[in-house]
Amino acid sequence: MAAQLEHCSCPLCNAEETDGKPYDFPPYQVIHCRTCHLWYLSPRLREEAMLAQYADDTYFEGSDGLQEGYSDYAEQERSLRPTFARFLHKLKQRGMTGGNLLEVGCGYGYLMDEACDYFDYRMGTDFSAAAVERAKAHADHVVLGGIDAVDPSEGFDCIAAVEVIEHIYDPNHFISELYRRLRPGGWLIMATPDMGSYWRKVMQKRWPSFKLPEHVTYYDSNTLGQLYRQAGFERTEKLPFPHAFPLAVLLEKLGMGRLPAPKMNIWLPGVVLAMAARKPI
Repeated sequence: MAAQLEHCSCPLCNAEETDGKPYDFPPYQVIHCRTCHLWYLSPRLREEAMLAQYADDTYFEGSDGLQEGYSDYAEQERSLRPTFARFLHKLKQRGMTGGNLLEVGCGYGYLMDEACDYFDYRMGTDFSAAAVERAKAHADHVVLGGIDAVDPSEGFDCIAAVEVIEHIYDPNHFISELYRRLRPGGWLIMATPDMGSYWRKVMQKRWPSFKLPEHVTYYDSNTLGQLYRQAGFERTEKLPFPHAFPLAVLLEKLGMGRLPAPKMNIWLPGVVLAMAARKPI
């Protein structure tokens, strides 16, 4: 295991100095950058080892052979769809829909399916071949891989990366590649677990979004805004993102295991930080 671990400088500003008391999850630590105030994982699993887990077709279905992933992503469809539907409606109210949509890390394609009335063309990417096959039913085009699998000459009016940026080892490179694929005036929409949230401050180490080793960066509104600005975006804007969870999944995230529970959704505010920014015209 030790051979698969690496220490790193801050992924956002490349500084080495840290402060504050780290969150210890042996062999991992979540540490705090003294310069830009990003929380990040170091030591962390090497990127090639983590990418191999994302590419495994059981990542979305649960597997005893994988350290991470979803116990059953399809089980969450009944909560993800209303979450995405409500979020897309908010985007429309702000004039951020219309034209061509790219979703990076699309999973089974639920957001793209909910977006059919908001965009003329919908394209997605994912590292799991099985997820790509399922997502094809909900989009105009889906490709295997990350942002590098998308031709930079394809211009998009909106790019969405929902609960993706916390997985990214080099966020500055990632967001610059998203920027390249946006048309002038296009919107980049990102959503991520909120490190500045009430939930993290109260739950501390029990916060479910300390999902190790796959979550390697932890953003609040200041650090996510800094990431946008460093890439040249303008008009940074926070967005509401109420999130629905199946009761059984919520109990599991709270450390209560896989308990029988009624099939109902629980809506939680403030769990996810969502932010939009516009590429200059």
